[in-house]
Amino acid sequence: MVTEEPPKKKSFTIFGMPTLWFGIFGLITLISLYTGNLPGGMIGSLLLMIVFGELFGWIGDNTPIVKTFLGGGAIVAIFGAAFMVYMGWLPEASVTTMTQFMKDGGFLNFYIAALITGSILGMNKQILVKVGLRYFIPIFGAIVGAILIAGLLGSLAGFSLRDAILVITMPIMGGGMGAGAVPMSQIYSEIMGNDPSYYISILVPALALGNVFAIVLASMLNLLGSKIPSLTGNGRLISGFKYEEEKHSYDIQKMGIGLLAAITFFALGGLLGDYIPLHPYALMIIIVAIAKIADIIPKNVIEGASQWYKFVANNWTLALLFGIGIAYTDLNTVLEALTLQYILTVFGVVLGAILGAGLLGKLVGFYPIESAITAGLCMANMGGTGDVAVLSASRRMELMPFAQISSRLGGALILLLAGIIIPLF
Repeated sequence: MVTEEPPKKKSFTIFGMPTLWFGIFGLITLISLYTGNLPGGMIGSLLLMIVFGELFGWIGDNTPIVKTFLGGGAIVAIFGAAFMVYMGWLPEASVTTMTQFMKDGGFLNFYIAALITGSILGMNKQILVKVGLRYFIPIFGAIVGAILIAGLLGSLAGFSLRDAILVITMPIMGGGMGAGAVPMSQIYSEIMGNDPSYYISILVPALALGNVFAIVLASMLNLLGSKIPSLTGNGRLISGFKYEEEKHSYDIQKMGIGLLAAITFFALGGLLGDYIPLHPYALMIIIVAIAKIADIIPKNVIEGASQWYKFVANNWTLALLFGIGIAYTDLNTVLEALTLQYILTVFGVVLGAILGAGLLGKLVGFYPIESAITAGLCMANMGGTGDVAVLSASRRMELMPFAQISSRLGGALILLLAGIIIPLF
């Protein structure tokens, strides 16, 4: 008689390793941190970000309600980090070092460069041709939807139409702090008077709270896609097209080539940005897309870029999200904005962006959920940091190029629109 072996119990792992060993690594990290012996610069920052990011990510992805409705590991990694700063649980020197690593050290740019290069080069080139300028139609839908619903709910909540659109809707849809709120404050100052810092203090709460709603609703859209499969392409914007699958095992040499390709394309975007009035990310997307469509990139570079993108996305996403919580998320700002009227109006902006982008995206042949996530939520979040969080919460990191188009080119469109709308009020 043949007896079946009992099924093996699934062991718990964090970051792909047994929890015991992750705990040992974590304990060493904590002792180093609180005894003042944590290495400075990249080593100490990345160690803290990986350990805390993976731990918070694991908690978020295994906590009922949070994992289903509130963004899971992505939102816990971000706001867990922000809460630790708010409570003063992290040494100030470590917070400063991680902030410098994220901003001056360019870790966010390094991460996004890998995702843009790898995901575009890994696409079937026909998808780039087919998407083309049509992608701006759902972006337009997101803007119109956000203005209409925010104006309606804002009026019901007691805001004037001017405040609902200029103070709340425009900064949320404007592409983040550096590319959105800061230049927008300059526009407001020049047209309406007052110092730019006055407008920054008004715009930032809307931006922060809108980012929270964008992350949470990204998780809800992912859940909706699992319930109604016809609404989603599971990470593909258009039906009938697939990302080119890797046919070979991972190659360390090719990954090195992919790293070189990613940072070179990023540098080229920055170089052209000195001569062309577009954000370097936008220029980088255009360059990589043209290179892919023209079929001039060698196959081993394409494979390397795809492999490097997968390595970065699989290993550093939660670390980056923890860093975003440290460097870019001010919990004080979020808490100060928590009035019922303000929350309702901000929710209206994000909901309107989803509905407008989803509906017009469907009209031009896009999957509604992917269109709502990229052209809608990635217009309503905090730019590059928000794109990472939204795509992580929706489990669709491969949509990064489209997310960046929304944040950068869409954000520039909002600045132009703000200059036109202000005189009307």
